Amino acid sequence: MKLSENFSLQEMTFSPSAIRKGIANKPTDEHIENLRILCEKVLQPIRDKMACTINVSSGYRAPSLNALIGGSRTSQHCFGQAADLQVEGRNHEMFNFIKDNLEFDQVIWEFGTDAEPAWVHVSYNAKHNRKQVLKAVKVNGKTQYLKV
Repeated sequence: MKLSENFSLQEMTFSPSAIRKGIANKPTDEHIENLRILCEKVLQPIRDKMACTINVSSGYRAPSLNALIGGSRTSQHCFGQAADLQVEGRNHEMFNFIKDNLEFDQVIWEFGTDAEPAWVHVSYNAKHNRKQVLKAVKVNGKTQYLKV
């Protein structure tokens, strides 16, 4: 099922961890609608602007999958509202494009260096977008989110 011109339900729900552990990573109709909106409002505009392949390393996560990988109990991934994205060597460009041009709930520079995040987390909430711009860093082994 296509969610937008360049994004499918399969890539937004694929997880090697779920396959290895036998977890059914099946979204509900509501989650699929949230994924469609996320793709239309955020992912597809990134793809159109950057004209490159975007690797979705994590999209929808069933609560059991989210717990397995150590995700937050309130993760927007569990609602189909978030994705972790990578564009090789261009994550910083993608982060800045989202921050400066798109509607979003959160955009997070995830770890990496000051020049390039390891990946970019982005979420979209059709009811209310907070426009939070954050940077994830490790402090004493724990993740902290700093305002950018």
